[in-house]
Amino acid sequence: MKSILLTSIVATGLLFGGFYRTDQAATHIGENGTVCGVITGGKYAKSSRGKPTFINMDGRYPYHKFTILIWGENRHNFNSPEQRLNGKKVCVTGFIDSHKGIPQIEISNRSQLK
Repeated sequence: MKSILLTSIVATGLLFGGFYRTDQAATHIGENGTVCGVITGGKYAKSSRGKPTFINMDGRYPYHKFTILIWGENRHNFNSPEQRLNGKKVCVTGFIDSHKGIPQIEISNRSQLK
């Protein structure tokens, strides 16, 4: 089962760009890719505009290396991800962007998260 999951993640990374650790993502801003790391915290900012969920990888805020961003309109696809995924190793696939110097991927669909 693990080998099937790993094969799926690697294939996704090959189809949609490279396969990177969180500490490598900053050198791939503007590219599609798959970034892997450990979830180390998160916050659902339900009173902020757009109701974003910020999920931190490989370090507690503000020292994290990477952020997964989920807008409120897509949050129902992930079932409280900031709590459910905490402490787990995940890979996220999408367009690597940056916000305030921290690389991030915005996701809207569960298939982007393995």
